[in-house]
Order: sequence, then structure tokens, then C-alpha cells
Amino acid sequence: MDIELFGNLNNPRVLVIGVFHGDEPQGDWLIRKYFVENPNTKLALLPRLNKTSTRVNQNGVDLNRNFPTKNWKLTEKNEFFGGEEPASEEETRFVIDAIEKLKPTIILTLHAPFKIVNYDGDAKVVAEEISSIIGYPVEASIGYPTPGSFGTWAGIEKGIPTITLEVDEEVNVEELKEPVFKIFRMLEEK
Repeated sequence: MDIELFGNLNNPRVLVIGVFHGDEPQGDWLIRKYFVENPNTKLALLPRLNKTSTRVNQNGVDLNRNFPTKNWKLTEKNEFFGGEEPASEEETRFVIDAIEKLKPTIILTLHAPFKIVNYDGDAKVVAEEISSIIGYPVEASIGYPTPGSFGTWAGIEKGIPTITLEVDEEVNVEELKEPVFKIFRMLEEK
């Protein structure tokens, strides 16, 4: 597995993660393009966690349901399958290790398609700042149960303010560049 982590890896305040779900590729393009245009970024960047082109990874596991949370549970093997056990996946363990080493104080993940700014933990103020830039509503809940989710693990259980930016999948990713880069620049000042 070849997960790339780059940008500021020396005491970054913010970690940006793209493509938890392989069928939500917008984050990869946005993060890589930002780094090319801003090679001295203060952000730690992980453009593509899931290397497949499907929601689940190569083992059929939804990486956003595979974190060792108090609410993790063994579920049926469908598109939301959280694995045979928490943190069973190499990608999940990579993210856990990266967070332990980098110690970010804010995490932003890029998803699609809901056009909302979701947050976990003490991230409401930052979520509202992001909302004011991109024009999506702030939602404390995604609207359905998410056992084993990254947001629960990082935002609630680890206490790291975590924002999930759900971008519009129906627009060309280049149309997202301006608002998302503005969000990245705002986060660089945190």
C-alpha cells in the first residue's frame, strides 16, 4: 500500500485527509493541486487514503467505519461494513499512527456528495467559518448512525476538532478549487 503524506510534517496544526471512500475522488485532486500551488503549506496533507474506485477498500471495508470507537460493531458485509474488527485495515492504522505522530489540533476530511459541513467534537466554530466560505450548511449530525466512524474516533473520543466537508459531486472539481483553497488558506492560519 502506498499512502502519501506530505506538506508540513513537522508539528502541523491541521491535517487534511481526502478519499476515505474511493468513489469520492474530489479530495485527491483538490489536495494535490493545492500542494503543487502551495509547496510550503503549513498543512499536513493526505490526498488519498482509499486507493480503490469504490466506497470500500480492497478488502470490502468502509474505512470510515473501521475506527476503534466505543460504538464500533460488527455489521453485515455491505457498503458500510466496518471490518471484522476495529482498526483491521492497514489504511486505518496508517491514519491512527499519523495522528499520533503529527498531533494535529484540527482535522479536515473531504467527502462527497451531501454539500454540508459536518463536525465532531469542539469544531462548531471552525465548521461555521468553513460554511461561510463555501455556502454549505453546518450539520452536527450526518443524519444516520455511523458506528466506527473517523469523526467519532478523532473528534469525540480523541478530542481533536474534526470537520467533514461534504462537497458537491455534481460540479466539476475545478469549480470547487476556489472555495476549498480559501478554506485551506484559512486553516493554515489556525
